[in-house]
Amino acid sequence: MKRSIIFLSLSLLACVGCSRRVNPSFDAMVIASDYVKVNSSEDVADAIQKLIDDNPNRTLYFPDGVYNLSHPVMTPADPTKSVHLVMGNFATFKAIGEWGDGGALVHLGGKDPFNTIRVNGSNYGLEGGIFDGSGVADGISIDSGRETKVMKVSIKNTHIGLHIKYGANSGSSDSDIEDVNIVGNDQANSIGVLIEGYDNTLTNMRIASVNVGVMIMSGGNNLKNIHPLYIFADSQDYESSCGFVVTRDTNNWLDYCYSDQFCTGFKLSSGVGPNLTDCFAWWYSGKVSSQNAIVCDGPFSAAVYGMHVGFSEACPVKNILVAEKGGSGVIRSLYQAGKADLSPSDASRHYMAKN
Repeated sequence: MKRSIIFLSLSLLACVGCSRRVNPSFDAMVIASDYVKVNSSEDVADAIQKLIDDNPNRTLYFPDGVYNLSHPVMTPADPTKSVHLVMGNFATFKAIGEWGDGGALVHLGGKDPFNTIRVNGSNYGLEGGIFDGSGVADGISIDSGRETKVMKVSIKNTHIGLHIKYGANSGSSDSDIEDVNIVGNDQANSIGVLIEGYDNTLTNMRIASVNVGVMIMSGGNNLKNIHPLYIFADSQDYESSCGFVVTRDTNNWLDYCYSDQFCTGFKLSSGVGPNLTDCFAWWYSGKVSSQNAIVCDGPFSAAVYGMHVGFSEACPVKNILVAEKGGSGVIRSLYQAGKADLSPSDASRHYMAKN
């Protein structure tokens, strides 16, 4: 009997050893909860900043729980000082107080600015977790550096959910964003994603409770499967709401991007010509003043392929395209659901491809 017990104990120890080799724990990471209070009413912004500053080139893991921040935390862009933040699925950075400093909860590359892809540590970023702006703070910003990654993140109650600032490489940010969900603060100035830096890739995003889903103020950006949804809150302004706004440059590609219920699906500044491929503009409620798939400030310059438009027939003003004549743009393989009559001012017929 004793031999059996000893054998069983040794077997269990051996299994534990095997388990650690096959599924290593987070021992290789810095565990933030060893240094920072979790689920406390205290402000831990300074403690998190110290943890970042004291652990260059390390992965910092934040277990599930709430981390209260009264001001932003910043990661270094300098590759010799950079860190990678990994959050538990239910780990939450939450803004507290009046948030006098403004801006985002986390500024990636917010200190020690740098511009290189050749030095180990340049491809830092943030993965997982919940970022709650409490209606006073922005979510996440990318301030400097290159190759920054943001993935599997949920952003809540923010003025600006994700802000990609003018990049370190002559304006280029070169960031990669994927699997991000954003819920704004239901205000008329709320923006889901603001892109000022160039050359970014954004995929698989859901955005709601904002007045503008995505605002692109740069070029070289590739967006795929981005879905902003307008929520009819009294504090928002339907007339100025837009799913996607592109203000400058022509080299932007939007593929299967879906504007849902905004007054304007895609708003383009004069002379701006993005490529819109298999995109959607859709409405379910007709109790609005107008429904506009694409609106241009001047002549139409975009290339639109395979766009789907679904108006609500009860709406009095429906436009596939609002634009001046004489532009170089083209609309090819347009699909309009239903039989809603277009407004007399609709300009789409002037830009429809002949074959």
